[in-house]
Amino acid sequence: MAEETLDQRSGVAETGPSEKGVAPIKPQYLATKEQFHTFLESGGKSSGDQAVAEPDGAGAGAASSVCDSPEPGAKRLKLDDGKAEGLERPAPGAGEGETQQRKKARGQNKSRPHMKPTRFDDHRLCPSLIQESAEKCFFGERCRFLHDVDTYLASKPPDLGDKCVLFETFGKCIYGVTCRFARAHLGPQRQNLVKEELVKQWEGQKLTSNGLGKDLQHQLRKKKVQFDLSEKYLKQLSKSGRVRTGKDRTPMPAAGPGAPVASPGHVAPNCAGGEAQGSGASVESGSETVSGIPEQGATPQSSGGCSSGHLTDEDLVRLRPCEKKRLNIQHKLYLAPLTTCGNLPFRRICKRFGADVTCGEMAVCTNLLQGQSSEWALLKRHHTEDLFGIQLEGAFPDTMTKCAELLNRTVEVDFVDINVGCPIDLVYKKGGGCALMNRSNKFEQIVRGMNQVLDVPLTVKIRTGVQEKVNLAHRLLPELREWGVALATLHGRSREQRYTKGADWTYIQHCVDVASPMPLFGNGDILSYEDANRALETGVSGIMIARGALIKPWLFTEIKEQRHWDISSGERLDILRDFTNYGLEHWGSDTQGVEKTRKFLLEWLSFLCRYIPVGLLEHLPQKINERPPYYLGRDHLETLMASQNVDDWISISEMLLGPVPPAFTFLPKHKANSYR
Repeated sequence: MAEETLDQRSGVAETGPSEKGVAPIKPQYLATKEQFHTFLESGGKSSGDQAVAEPDGAGAGAASSVCDSPEPGAKRLKLDDGKAEGLERPAPGAGEGETQQRKKARGQNKSRPHMKPTRFDDHRLCPSLIQESAEKCFFGERCRFLHDVDTYLASKPPDLGDKCVLFETFGKCIYGVTCRFARAHLGPQRQNLVKEELVKQWEGQKLTSNGLGKDLQHQLRKKKVQFDLSEKYLKQLSKSGRVRTGKDRTPMPAAGPGAPVASPGHVAPNCAGGEAQGSGASVESGSETVSGIPEQGATPQSSGGCSSGHLTDEDLVRLRPCEKKRLNIQHKLYLAPLTTCGNLPFRRICKRFGADVTCGEMAVCTNLLQGQSSEWALLKRHHTEDLFGIQLEGAFPDTMTKCAELLNRTVEVDFVDINVGCPIDLVYKKGGGCALMNRSNKFEQIVRGMNQVLDVPLTVKIRTGVQEKVNLAHRLLPELREWGVALATLHGRSREQRYTKGADWTYIQHCVDVASPMPLFGNGDILSYEDANRALETGVSGIMIARGALIKPWLFTEIKEQRHWDISSGERLDILRDFTNYGLEHWGSDTQGVEKTRKFLLEWLSFLCRYIPVGLLEHLPQKINERPPYYLGRDHLETLMASQNVDDWISISEMLLGPVPPAFTFLPKHKANSYR
């Protein structure tokens, strides 16, 4: 354990100068675990009524180390020599129980209780009454919802406030009496009040897009949707048996400025990259294979030859690769697709702080093809998201190609991204995510097939590799360029490494040259504008920000203005209040919507607690892998926001969304972010 000294004069715990992996905080703000929790329990008054920044020294002799928190060892930064920060290497054959305990303390809370928001609303009112429809309920006596408003109101939880964000913003709350802020817009006869002027302002405006219609959902569930382009590609794929690999591939000359336009049955050049074999070259035509390479012994057709047969709609409508919409996002700030936390309200927060490009959460292609409403909800786009993409996960060319074709004609996006970076076992063991980096044939089939059916650019997000010391990205990037990928993003970590070490930006710099002229974005460990500047010095076309945005979403503003923002606790609470308002707009202001908003707020707070205010740091900037020690903030709220206790996160949520329902429980998705 790294040494720690205790200043007997001030009673403040102080970390030793050699202690790595712990954020450097000014000594006057440091506290022990006991002092920290005592301060919060006393409501902001430390023992002896001293100032917030000067915790009382009573009991200092018995105080534990700043590092002696009940946090799992996996959280502490590992050194290159194999030691964990603040942990001694156990003797051989000893401590097997501790090793198992540490293994259990990392990763995801797979057995956490799933409290669905519908559980908190047992007696639900029929939608026909909520919307004040003139027609009777379609289901009549078979309806499973209540039709007596008095009975519903008797069991409805009390209202949470006098101001409804939906009523104030849009002039009407569609949730009527079920709204948890109903007294703001209910008349004396329980009728739903309307602000006509506001309603007219929003009339005809589309707030969100990419929803799943009932007709399309029914067709998907009955498997009545036709996938003509995908079936054509898959048919040719089955004929060839496989996509040729690099060893089988014959070198093709790069398409010059005067290269002829490909006629039907010929390979179209990839105009964006200046390379042959664009996305339109992936389907067998005449004597060509799926890869667009003529088979041995086949007579190549002349570029001036005329095609035979009738002219189809496909010949008129389908785009050549050079006619596809270009993805021009170089030097822009790209908010990464973040599972669970990267929801629409959070993306709105990041857009407000300067994020240029946003992407929806990872969506599983098989779930989309089955018409699952929860999966289609991940594709929704807010009207303020001017550059927006969706990320798909899948392991096989048939489902990925069909899903791409379906989305190409049903949703509005600027690009589609393939997830080849997901490290979790559930995805990896099925052949998706990072596993595709080791399945190059399937990977190529997926990329070429999706490129064939999409009218928007196709991008890919990858890691350095699967194993920690076996890099694969530098070999895959030239292949991706040939397959027609418009842009790639490289996360500077392997699947095996996860987050135990820093991102390898030296390797990313090497991959920039390998990928050229295809744009390459870099991703990993960006938490300040200095980190962003160093990343851009590697030559990447732009940077993608993931955990940094979760810890401090105002990072985008800091990068654009090249400054450190010493944001106050009150300003941070306002950000959380805006998030809850956006959540109530998106998920609803009834009980179900309120509890869903609370759930995602708590998930976000499990990352926000890792932020250390600029004014408390001994030197700038904060590093993303530095663990915050116990400290007392400049006021009670700032200290409360630094707590890694789930109960304190719930207290913050109650400031914004009222008291939690009875028997409410919460565990965050990642164990590494919840320490009691």
